[in-house]
Amino acid sequence: MVVRNLSVETTFTLLGFTDHPELQVPLFLVFLLVYIITVVGNLGMIMIIKINPKFHTPMYFFLSHLSFVDFCYSSIITPKLLENLVLADKSIFYSSCMLQYFLSCTAVVSESFLLAVMAYDRFVAICNPLLYTVVMSQRLCALLVAGSYIWGMFGPLVLLCYALRLSFSGFNVINHFFCEYTALIAVSSSDIHLPHLLLFGFATFNEVSTLLIILTSYVFIVVTVLKIRSASGRRKAFSTCASHLTAITIFHGTILSLYCVPNSKNSRQTVKVASVFYTVNNPMLKFLIYSLRNKVVKEAVWKLVDKKVLFH
Repeated sequence: MVVRNLSVETTFTLLGFTDHPELQVPLFLVFLLVYIITVVGNLGMIMIIKINPKFHTPMYFFLSHLSFVDFCYSSIITPKLLENLVLADKSIFYSSCMLQYFLSCTAVVSESFLLAVMAYDRFVAICNPLLYTVVMSQRLCALLVAGSYIWGMFGPLVLLCYALRLSFSGFNVINHFFCEYTALIAVSSSDIHLPHLLLFGFATFNEVSTLLIILTSYVFIVVTVLKIRSASGRRKAFSTCASHLTAITIFHGTILSLYCVPNSKNSRQTVKVASVFYTVNNPMLKFLIYSLRNKVVKEAVWKLVDKKVLFH
């Protein structure tokens, strides 16, 4: 049974990213710049894909949803991180903390399955180009995206139900910069063995299933590309997958090290640094990867900028 006074909502204190005062202002400026680039970049990517008929294809449809998830994820985590770097009051209400956990976890899980869906899309485009438009129909694309979001909510909801049953009493200090699940349940006075097992099982299932889809897709892609006779054709085929593979490596590498290693010996500060990488930096990096490495996207951006300049 949860022990808390219903008339006065329980609050938590987030210790934040660092306890060194001299680093707080520089980190605030760095994270603020990263957040601005993330918001402008990902919303800009969504707008470009929406208004340009050239991008009305399954690949860019999935990319627009990936940009949306990155925007949401960054906006769930970063504002509170910035606030705690400059304000003395680092408290967060129980309900706000649980909501932040649920939304951030939903975004992470949805993103992992969207990346798997994008790998399958590349597999169909390269291995079955003549059937691409038939296989990747609008209906299938919508179902794949909807499935990613639905599963993204299901697992975190189960974990949330267990977290809501935990008892919190006394001075609840969360040694993190956001309401990350392991840091959140660590301050509970209840037995947290089962929630830890559920998190490990859920994270492992998500990683194994999505990486299996990704690896299988890319095995077939590599086999198909190696059959292409011209070197330029092989380079072009591989270049279409380079951005996606880079995003996968950054995202899954961090998740695997944090949540899929039982009894991890990582220090809390190491966990914070890794968490910053995939919660704050990763959404910006994926935008930069997909935009800077994509000639078509860069051309669309410059055309849009030129139109705005001429209009003014």
